[in-house]
Amino acid sequence: MIKKGFSYIGIYFLYGLALLPLPVLYGFSNIIYYILYYITAYRRKVVRENLQNSFPEKNINEIIAIEKSYYSYLCDLIVEIIKMPFISRDELNKRYKFTNLNLIEEHLQKGESVIACSAHYGNWEWGMLAFGLNLSETKYVIYKPLNNKVFDKWFYNIRARFGNTPVAMKQTLRTVAGSRKTTSVFCFASDQTPVKDPTNHWLTFLHQPTTVFSGAEKIAVQTNRPVFYLKVKVLKRGYYEVDCIRIIAHAKEAKEHEITTAQFKILEENINATPQYWLWSHRRWKHKPEIN
Repeated sequence: MIKKGFSYIGIYFLYGLALLPLPVLYGFSNIIYYILYYITAYRRKVVRENLQNSFPEKNINEIIAIEKSYYSYLCDLIVEIIKMPFISRDELNKRYKFTNLNLIEEHLQKGESVIACSAHYGNWEWGMLAFGLNLSETKYVIYKPLNNKVFDKWFYNIRARFGNTPVAMKQTLRTVAGSRKTTSVFCFASDQTPVKDPTNHWLTFLHQPTTVFSGAEKIAVQTNRPVFYLKVKVLKRGYYEVDCIRIIAHAKEAKEHEITTAQFKILEENINATPQYWLWSHRRWKHKPEIN
């Protein structure tokens, strides 16, 4: 009960911050950066290890430069997410632009449901909100529920503000089956770490053996849906552009793992170009392939 009470206090505090204009919040971001990087060294060991393993060709000074840029962006991301309860439709559309969104809309207008894949690159939360604003049909966004039920419900309502229907990961297959007769878009963040399982698919990603989710591909193949990758570009502080890249128009025509491999190839190119915008503080490589 005490934990629940503190959770509500935390939410009211976040609502208060969300009322502030973004320029003020970015000022707080600068302060948070100093605290996270220099005082608490939040997950710095994890970030440093991930960066060094992903960019073996870079020297320590280059790694530290990326590391600092990452923490600076992470703090911007935190305050941008805080702003989500009160960001307006007009403000969101001004800050999050889409190219080739018409390609997805063409499928939807023909009654063809779509799979859209993204990653934890740039502000994926704003991206999904903006995505929901700009498409005509039902949008299902797959998410991993928070352990704190109070914050999970609060975040669910925020994610659903502009027409999206958040779906917990465990409910994905049930929701797909229940929506077969309607035209829809299912949105997946494909770069999370799956539970360790001998049947997991492995590929080489950023110079490392990497176990990956292939659920989006399996659903796409079973339902023969077109698959798109939402490639994010950070234009400047608080402004983004997304290129909707069609990986395949008819998923049943794909070879096994072709769709998943294509997603990670695009993501890897994105990261190599501007690495600071990916979520490096996540323990992405905690599982290692079994050696027979």
